[in-house]
Amino acid sequence: MPLPHPDDLTSLVLRTDFGDEGAWDAVRAALDAAGEYPHATYVSDLRFAGVDVQALLDEEAAAEEDDQIVYMFLADATTMDDPGHPVLAVDLSDEPGRTFRVPVQWFPDVAANLSIANMDFADFADAADGSGTFRGFDGADSSR
Repeated sequence: MPLPHPDDLTSLVLRTDFGDEGAWDAVRAALDAAGEYPHATYVSDLRFAGVDVQALLDEEAAAEEDDQIVYMFLADATTMDDPGHPVLAVDLSDEPGRTFRVPVQWFPDVAANLSIANMDFADFADAADGSGTFRGFDGADSSR
């Protein structure tokens, strides 16, 4: 079964941690509040409970080419537990399995640029810090 598809000009945010419904609500509210426009298509489907990146890559690789997506964001246990709700960005195309974390305040920028293919996944992943978290580009205003 192919992975869910995001709505036009949004990014897929796939829930993989189902331990706390309130945390999921908080993640969605924080992501929605971070930008002026909707940037996310949220999927909360128990078939993805605890799924890892490799399983998602395998599922995506088995899908028909027209059903494949290029990247996605996971709302995993780290996303739910961390007050900054950093989602995990996952490359499904250019470097399958490459990941980096995206704190809420950077989600609209990353999601918008990836959804319109203005920037590549690697542009953001290469700018991630030592912890694997994207916190803006050098010289960018990180106070947002």
